[in-house]
Amino acid sequence: MRYFTLQEANTLLPQIEPLMARLLERRAKASRLSREIESLLADVRVDVGGPVPSELAADFAVIEELVNKIQSFGCQVKDLNVGLLDFLAERNGRDVYLCWRYGESRIAFYHELHTGFNGRSPV
Repeated sequence: MRYFTLQEANTLLPQIEPLMARLLERRAKASRLSREIESLLADVRVDVGGPVPSELAADFAVIEELVNKIQSFGCQVKDLNVGLLDFLAERNGRDVYLCWRYGESRIAFYHELHTGFNGRSPV
């Protein structure tokens, strides 16, 4: 984990955004596949092998790889459902998170470490 200035974090977004797009696509696909095999997973006596479970396992591996790749930039993936990222920063002598959600053109909000997305304020 590292500290970012607003400019440093915004400079990374062109590299992170396509990764987040792929991550959200895979998460949506894995969610659909999971619903398809939900009844199979509920019965412990059923062999859940086959193409759909194998594809689901591959999707989970790609999701994990993409999360790790995004976080290798020094930010934290906070929500896979909406593509929410936090970048640790210092504001007025306190630690805060610069907050970005997939689809936003730039980082325009921050929040205290303990408040999360609902506590976002404009930078």
